Amino acid sequence: MKFGHVLTAMVTPFDHTGEIDYDQTDILIEYLLENGTDGLVIAGTTGESPTLSVDEKVNLFKHVVKVVNKRVPVIAGTGSNSTAASIQLTEEAEKSGVDAVMLVAPYYNKPNQRGMYEHFKTIANATSLPVMLYNIPGRSVVKLTADTIIELSRISNIVSVKESTGDLDQAAEIIENTSDDFSLYSGDDSMTLPMLSIGADGIISVASHIVGNEMQEMVNLYLDGDIKQAAAKHRKLVPVMNALFTSPSPTPVKAALQMKGIETGSVRLPLLPLTDEERNLLKEKIDM
Repeated sequence: MKFGHVLTAMVTPFDHTGEIDYDQTDILIEYLLENGTDGLVIAGTTGESPTLSVDEKVNLFKHVVKVVNKRVPVIAGTGSNSTAASIQLTEEAEKSGVDAVMLVAPYYNKPNQRGMYEHFKTIANATSLPVMLYNIPGRSVVKLTADTIIELSRISNIVSVKESTGDLDQAAEIIENTSDDFSLYSGDDSMTLPMLSIGADGIISVASHIVGNEMQEMVNLYLDGDIKQAAAKHRKLVPVMNALFTSPSPTPVKAALQMKGIETGSVRLPLLPLTDEERNLLKEKIDM
């Protein structure tokens, strides 16, 4: 299943009290849709999912679905390290009207490949929604192998994977050994063009909050066969992409949005706002 080429892993706007700011969420959604975003991934890591309660996540799902109104796909992060809890949240997400769910590899418990296979299979069997796997060993510690992802792709509603391993060999193996309608998305902004070059479908991006149109242009240049110009665009975007990860995400991207006039509030503890020095360094990069 293809969800578009540039999907944004959307931040969750908070007000001055730290509660979800739904008015600013509306503004952010419209801004993203006008600036290169083909789809929205909500309540993922960039949306500070570890600090959102179940009720907050469900309310966010419902709100975003209503505002988007089928203009682009909405993918809800419903995975956790508890299979039963993931099923319950996935069921709520399905009721909310989202288009798909994203399930992160189970963190902290450190299951083996067989355990992860059964985890994802059990959740997928409990929903009719399309499922995107999320492979991010840098945060979850465990890594889904290519063989496990390929095996999971044979389950009818497991249709996609967000690969945040930075492993081009693994990505190539997955693309080569899954059906043409199974999609693979880079989970790392700076890997967008390399991943496209081996057959990936696109990027689930943080940087698209700030350079969404430019990333869309880069992808389209590549798809139109203008490899040289796509590479030139990629090289110009890399400093911006890297600047958005100089502090724990999504702190820098929320600060960058504020610099662009889009208020999304601060981050929740244990994350902290940028220092003045960090803000100044970030501003230099995004103003390039």
